[in-house]
Amino acid sequence: MAHESSDSAPGAPLARNATVDAVVAVCIAALGGVVVFEARRLGAEWTSDGPGAGYFPFYIGLILVICGIGVLLQSLRGRRADGEVFVDSAQLKRVLSVLLPSALYVAAIMLLGLYVASAIFIALFMIVLGKYPVLRSVVVGVAVNALFFVMFEVWFKVPLYKGEWHPLSFLGY
Repeated sequence: MAHESSDSAPGAPLARNATVDAVVAVCIAALGGVVVFEARRLGAEWTSDGPGAGYFPFYIGLILVICGIGVLLQSLRGRRADGEVFVDSAQLKRVLSVLLPSALYVAAIMLLGLYVASAIFIALFMIVLGKYPVLRSVVVGVAVNALFFVMFEVWFKVPLYKGEWHPLSFLGY
């Protein structure tokens, strides 16, 4: 877009780099801990046939735990050094303007199927974020997904998910 919006002005700081580093490090260490626990349950030792089912996942999980702890320690020690703003309110608003509709899109796929949900998603993104006219947005959303429908369902004979409600059942697919 050629014009600057008021969204480009910095907003109130919501998170600092060191804080985000610490939170992500704890999440990685926790994920590694789950992998280690499950790998031990599967059998992480060396057996007479070779490595057990959990042997390699155990060590990958262990590496994740060690790296997570290392990053956590660095972020706690370097809190003063890396206090720059990670995200402010204006940036978070822009991220959420894409993240929330994307989450709704994933949920819509479960009900409406890939083609219908994608057509709606494309059209709404064009209307709301791109500020395109409604008719043009709907035509593009439907045309793109009609092309994908023909390509996958007709030409390649690869059926994609049609959804619980199966709104395209009238097409015979």
